[in-house]
Amino acid sequence: MDLRNIAIIAHVDHGKTTLVDELLKQSGAFRTGQAVAERAMDSNDIERERGITILAKCTSVEHGGTRINIVDTPGHADFGGEVERILSMVDGVVLLVDAAEGPMPQTKFVTAKALALGLRPIVVLNKVDKPDAEPDRALNEVFDLFANLGASDEQLDFPHLYASGRAGWADPELDGPRENLDALFDMIVAHVPAPKQLAAKDEPFCMLATTLSADPFIGRILTGRVESGTLKTGETIKALSRTGDKIEQFRVSKILAFRGLSQAPIETAQAGDIVTLAGMSKATVADTLCALSVETALPAQPIDPPTISVTFGINDSPLAGRDGSKVQSRVIRERLFKEAELNVAIKIADTPSGDAFEVSGRGELQMGVLIENMRREGFELSISRPRVIFREEDGVTLEPIEEATIDVDDEYSGAVIEKITGPRKGELVEMKPAGAGKTRIIAHVPSRGLIGYHGEFLTDTRGTGVLNRVFHGWAPHKGPIEGRRQGVLISMDAGVSVAYALWNLEERGKMFIGAQEQVYGGMIIGEHARDNDLEVNPLKGKKLTNVRASGTDEAVRLTPPVRMSLEQAIAYINDDELVEVTPKSIRLRKRWLDPHERKRQGKVA
Repeated sequence: MDLRNIAIIAHVDHGKTTLVDELLKQSGAFRTGQAVAERAMDSNDIERERGITILAKCTSVEHGGTRINIVDTPGHADFGGEVERILSMVDGVVLLVDAAEGPMPQTKFVTAKALALGLRPIVVLNKVDKPDAEPDRALNEVFDLFANLGASDEQLDFPHLYASGRAGWADPELDGPRENLDALFDMIVAHVPAPKQLAAKDEPFCMLATTLSADPFIGRILTGRVESGTLKTGETIKALSRTGDKIEQFRVSKILAFRGLSQAPIETAQAGDIVTLAGMSKATVADTLCALSVETALPAQPIDPPTISVTFGINDSPLAGRDGSKVQSRVIRERLFKEAELNVAIKIADTPSGDAFEVSGRGELQMGVLIENMRREGFELSISRPRVIFREEDGVTLEPIEEATIDVDDEYSGAVIEKITGPRKGELVEMKPAGAGKTRIIAHVPSRGLIGYHGEFLTDTRGTGVLNRVFHGWAPHKGPIEGRRQGVLISMDAGVSVAYALWNLEERGKMFIGAQEQVYGGMIIGEHARDNDLEVNPLKGKKLTNVRASGTDEAVRLTPPVRMSLEQAIAYINDDELVEVTPKSIRLRKRWLDPHERKRQGKVA
């Protein structure tokens, strides 16, 4: 059977997974009447809830005698470690662009790597049936993007289609029949070359491991494209590191190939096909799996270093152990090291105390997803504020810089630019109208400056702004950047919060808790209206007497409290604060201070 390997690239929420749904349906991957969930490729709960792709996944469809292996790539830069390696096992890419928004940061990030590898893209302008779609403008922006990224003349001469993934059609012309996706299938077969590895089927077996996962029945499994030769189930092969050192020798217990949404066991893996192997115990991503006679490892994409680190510790608050079943440092350590084994973009290190662990990764969202998965499994944790990882080169301290692409209403652009370029030490790169009364701002900002900024950004833009960020590079350290400006309200005692006390505290600032909630000394219950921390008493009830007077006994009406998501809480805290995460609650608290020390520092109200 003829073979094609492609990856689909798109920014978050540009309709990538929905389009893959339609490709599967129209290729006959599902039997008639089969119940199929919407966004079938989003396999875990968090992906479905947030509408983002976190894990790279493969699927396979057949069209006119050609098998097309499709790789659904993550749509967020924090999971870009997956994307870079996946592009090395495909021969073409489909670039999906929202016809209203045009190319966005993640599009630029992945497309640059695809163009550098010499892959020729097919551009699909999606959601052209939306009322605010401007497909011609989006197409021109894609061409300009390719030119800026140094695309060759051949890559600039890209074919394009107009499509609606939700409606299930793609046409070469905007006013086409709008019936099905046959035009996309035909363009993939015609435009994407067959794997050049097919010519190397008589050479010794070689495969580069691209993604790593675990199966509860067959154990550790590695997925990648067969670069040369063939492999049969039961054969003995070896794994080589990127430097060519032998890691292990093992017998292949199972070979799986992608057929629709599932994987089916096959007897022989052919050159050019994307397959999954089982049987290894040590081999990991970027290793070469090869025949025993092979001595040289295949060139592999280096794994980008982490840019932020977070301390995961045991939950030692007075409310510890009430919600979760996994609270010991030993259990937390086992879970984190298991995660690092499967997710090569994460690094784990023990701290001197032994009850906390340094977890390094690519961004706040990646950390947030890991913490969310752990709390759903029954873990209780205390999480520190994210810290940026610096590098030393030739005696110069370098820090990570991110490219922030911001779409805001024209009236708020001034406030956003002032915040980005002032206290956060960003540099304005581009500013242009984006249509419909909006402005697009592109700036290079230190990662430190963007930690905790998103909440402030939504306030400044009245919730209408969209902020996207992607790793840009390293630059010399830009000096101190101030953290959160507001202080916090801290409970001075333990007990159950009282509505009357919270009502009296509302003039002090915004509250994070409501009435009848458990609190303890040191817990952060609100944001102070001023820049200093204040200890308050949320337990103080109204003194009752037998005297009643008109106007003094009206019902207490509380302003609804601010409920932070996990990522918002992690970004909000300062260095002397922690986020307490349990399966049922997210609380903020101060790192413990001796009561006499707090009094000496003048922090008691």
